[in-house]
Amino acid sequence: MSSTLFLQSDTNNPYLIYKTMLEKHPVYWDETNKIWAIYSYEDCISILKNPKAQIPAINPNNEQKLNQYSLEIFNNLARLSNGIQHDIAREIATSLFSNINSVDINYIISQLIKNDLAENKIDWVNSVCKKLPILVLLKSFGFEENDCDFISDKIEFFTKIMLPNKTKEQVKLINDYSEKFYSIVEKHLFSLAFYKPLLSKISEKHNIQFDEIIPIVVSNLIGLCIQSFDAGRGILSNSFLQIVQNKNISDKIAIEKSVIETLRFDPPIHNTRRIATEDFLIGESLIKKNDAILIILASANRDSVKFDNALSFDMERNNNNENLTFGIGSHMCLAKYFSIHLATEALWFLFDQFKTITLLENNIQYEQMINARLPKIMWISLQ
Repeated sequence: MSSTLFLQSDTNNPYLIYKTMLEKHPVYWDETNKIWAIYSYEDCISILKNPKAQIPAINPNNEQKLNQYSLEIFNNLARLSNGIQHDIAREIATSLFSNINSVDINYIISQLIKNDLAENKIDWVNSVCKKLPILVLLKSFGFEENDCDFISDKIEFFTKIMLPNKTKEQVKLINDYSEKFYSIVEKHLFSLAFYKPLLSKISEKHNIQFDEIIPIVVSNLIGLCIQSFDAGRGILSNSFLQIVQNKNISDKIAIEKSVIETLRFDPPIHNTRRIATEDFLIGESLIKKNDAILIILASANRDSVKFDNALSFDMERNNNNENLTFGIGSHMCLAKYFSIHLATEALWFLFDQFKTITLLENNIQYEQMINARLPKIMWISLQ
């Protein structure tokens, strides 16, 4: 049997693999990689909700040699923490998201298209998908133009901080940008009206000092930037593909339904990981303490036990929003609703403004990633 771990760039259709595994081995021990692979919706839910399945430790003893600022950011991210540390970080990240302001998405996307459109052609991924989500988020918090430019320009390199295994070059780039990222965000937070009340609230509730809270707030605003870039880029590109292929562009409601169905049918994030902190059972399979677990969300999203006609793109299916792409529970991605709204607004603007939109790519190439299926380039024609 082929490995459960593969690069998305190396397969034309990972869903064929997931279909086979769902039918034959919904809970599978991959002896080669020493990891459990979980394919069914029910079992993925069970793992995601299980307190004995925790976020695995990355970079123990700083073996990756992150510098002071990189390590500060890394160690305080809600996505990479467990227990009370995660509870505090997530509470802060949620408060940050609740304080964003509405911005004109149409203006931002129109400027991005105007800047890069040449002979009625544009690379949708690199000109829009990689830039729009992070710019919208930063402008929602009121960052100055030059800071928006720096962060949006460097965020792709900085997202590599989330990788369990980093190359020396990736670590170097993370370290090169971390101090400026940190200082820009910290300085801007002090200018926001909600910041000091947030510090006071967290301090009183959890009995910790301001100087302990500040790096958590700074780090998790940077974390929101990372989430918006990762999730936003993938949703914008994958949803565009599905809308073009299925011709679901009658109105904004249809666009939103298509975005949500894309998150189920062709999600940007395919899997996430946990580690067992104690022995437990999944069905008849014994997951032992310290076993690694791969939760294959994209497979669960196509489980016919949960979704009728799961292999078909159907934006009218009544439970499409129960997809697992953003996870569930305490580790559910905070960028979920932000990303869906942004993708809906951006794609409706695109299809409303341009009457003839043509995909110029015959064979979409994907990034060399295990956990995410993200198009590298997507040239389109706009008339």
